[in-house]
Amino acid sequence: MRNKLKFLRVVGARPQFMQTVPLRKELLKRGHEEILVHTGQHYDDNMSKLFFKQLGLPTADINLQVGSGTHGSQTGQMLSKLDDLISKMKPDALTVDGDTNSTLAGALAGAKLQVPVVHIEAGLRSRDRRMPEEINRIVADHVSSMLCAPTKNAVENLAAEGIKDKVFFTGDLMYDCFLEYAEKANRKILSSLDLTEKHYILSTIHRAENTSDLYTLKDILKALNSLDKKVILPLHPRTKACLARGNMDYIKKFPNIAFIDPIGYLEILALLMNAAVVMTDSGGLQREAYFAQVPSIILRSSTEWVEQIESGWSILSGNSYDQITTAYCNFLVDKLKYHNIYGEGNAALKIVDAMETCLQ
Repeated sequence: MRNKLKFLRVVGARPQFMQTVPLRKELLKRGHEEILVHTGQHYDDNMSKLFFKQLGLPTADINLQVGSGTHGSQTGQMLSKLDDLISKMKPDALTVDGDTNSTLAGALAGAKLQVPVVHIEAGLRSRDRRMPEEINRIVADHVSSMLCAPTKNAVENLAAEGIKDKVFFTGDLMYDCFLEYAEKANRKILSSLDLTEKHYILSTIHRAENTSDLYTLKDILKALNSLDKKVILPLHPRTKACLARGNMDYIKKFPNIAFIDPIGYLEILALLMNAAVVMTDSGGLQREAYFAQVPSIILRSSTEWVEQIESGWSILSGNSYDQITTAYCNFLVDKLKYHNIYGEGNAALKIVDAMETCLQ
């Protein structure tokens, strides 16, 4: 007979909210308990509350309300609050996803308190340590007790670093989520923005390397503004703050870009699935574009999802005007073949199977 397990799940960013859905369903189906902890890393209502509502998730059991701040300040506050929480809740294991500051804090807090840490999306590497996310994912992998890899390449990365015990190829939880919600995508947003299928570009910009410097961000926007299709750009709070520092009328300056407020998952799915191409610095949206068989241009010089580059469905452009416009003009997508990189859409089942094997 299976023992009931209690999991503390630490989330703080959009992809993590989404990936909670399939895993929680599988855990509850098997009689386990999950305590959902929202660090508050993404605190904008449209970026957290709306996802919980649309995906049918209850409000987080605990919200640490950390909010914005420097990497050190944000991670430090999370660590302090998670230490107290773990000591109080005494979970059988702590689960974290991906590579955010919430991931790092959760993994460190669990490891230091001798609570088994399950790292979902383990083994990803961009080979670019200038990215804070690369540091986060490396540290999380090396302090975790159990690692769930979304791709076979991720398993190989872990083995190359000497991590071979309790490593499982599970597929990608986000693919599970995409398969469940694709048919529920809210197509009303297309008409509200006066868009025609495959005649516009969906873009998102949020990473520090693209938003901390106003000149870099303006160069990206200048490139997007020059393209031959309308660009839809939901504004991340960090991006909006950078533009505000520039004290300019960016809506008037870049008329080919429709700047819109952050939107829910069902709306972003509709925009994604009907776009001609996606241009983003987001690892999450890059994968979702692949699931929807929409090509993507990655506005970075490196990516942890290297399989998409190798498949031809994604291309790295860098973040300068010349790099972006050249990549867009040279991106050939008419002969792409789709391969199932991210598993079979049953990652939640495989992850819970692995956790039961390792923890009971």
